[in-house]
Order: sequence, then structure tokens, then C-alpha cells
Amino acid sequence: MRCTASTIAAIWIERLPGATWAVGRAVNPQHRRSDEARADDYVFQGFELNDALVAANEALEDDAVVSEQDGSGEKVRPFVREELLGPLERWFFGR
Repeated sequence: MRCTASTIAAIWIERLPGATWAVGRAVNPQHRRSDEARADDYVFQGFELNDALVAANEALEDDAVVSEQDGSGEKVRPFVREELLGPLERWFFGR
């Protein structure tokens, strides 16, 4: 998530029905009437987790560059596979 005085950009990875990975990006989601993602929020949909990670990290890097140009010194960590596999395995195996 990128945050400046007036802008928040949220980037997330989620699992959609049909075994599809999706990467979403929304600007100022706090001003929306609903927490539900819009169809045009998705910057990637596909079946491979690694492809989703690449798409999410590219979007994150793009926002980080803009934030740096705007004077933000905030550091962001990239999305990593292990962050996604833990919750997914707990859900899948019922733990």
C-alpha cells in the first residue's frame, strides 16, 4: 500500500473462484461506498501464482517509483510466495 498526504494506493493478491489468482490495485479505496473490488481494479488474472507475484511486484514497484518522485521515503516490501502459501494451505487443509 502506498500512502501520501492525499493518496492511498492498495495492491493485493487474491484467489478467485475457478482456481484463478488475481492482482488488484485501487487508488483511495477508503472513499468507496463498498469494500468490494471493481472489475477494473484487477491488473492481472491467471492460473499461476508466480505470474501473480510478478504482476503484483511490478505494480508495487511502479507505485514506489512515483512515491519516491513525490518525495516519500517510505520503503515497501515485495510480495513473496511464502506469504500467500501459508494462508492458502491453512484454508485448503482446514487448519
